[in-house]
Amino acid sequence: MTMNALFRHSIPAIFAVLSLSAGVASAADGQLKLPNFDSLTDKASESVTITLDSALLGLAARFLDPTKPEDAAAREAIQGIKGIYVRSYKFDQDFAYPKSDVEMVRKQLIGPGWQRLVEVRSRKEQQNVDIYILVEQERANGLAIIASQPREFTIVNIVGSIDMRKLHELEGQFGIPKLELEQKDGPKK
Repeated sequence: MTMNALFRHSIPAIFAVLSLSAGVASAADGQLKLPNFDSLTDKASESVTITLDSALLGLAARFLDPTKPEDAAAREAIQGIKGIYVRSYKFDQDFAYPKSDVEMVRKQLIGPGWQRLVEVRSRKEQQNVDIYILVEQERANGLAIIASQPREFTIVNIVGSIDMRKLHELEGQFGIPKLELEQKDGPKK
């Protein structure tokens, strides 16, 4: 099963859990402390590093064409978002990255306010996917996706107020991978 397939199978669960979760919790601002992965850039066959704080996110949004429906939807979806941070690396050899660094990021998500929405483990293919949301005052104020397998890993951290109904509009924008998120109309009877 590919990483995209793991995401695709996990996304409907996110929306189901979000519709049920209304807990109040206190937590940090939702920004994860990412290790310095600079040394991995030379080892990786592909690498993506995106760091968009609120100022840069606003600047990037200006390049979206408001006459294009997908760009207009992306502009609307980023309202309230304070930052988007993506680190993604692919390697030619298994575990050319320090797994402990990825696990250190996962451990941050045990903190107050973070709730796991999705956990996918494939022992056969050595793939792990975790999707967490930070809930504060009954609102989604952060999102973290950590996906790892022997030859690649991706960490996505979205900080700020997130309208989960519009999250799918950010796929393919601002370095957020296409996860084939789609808005669900609700459970079918």
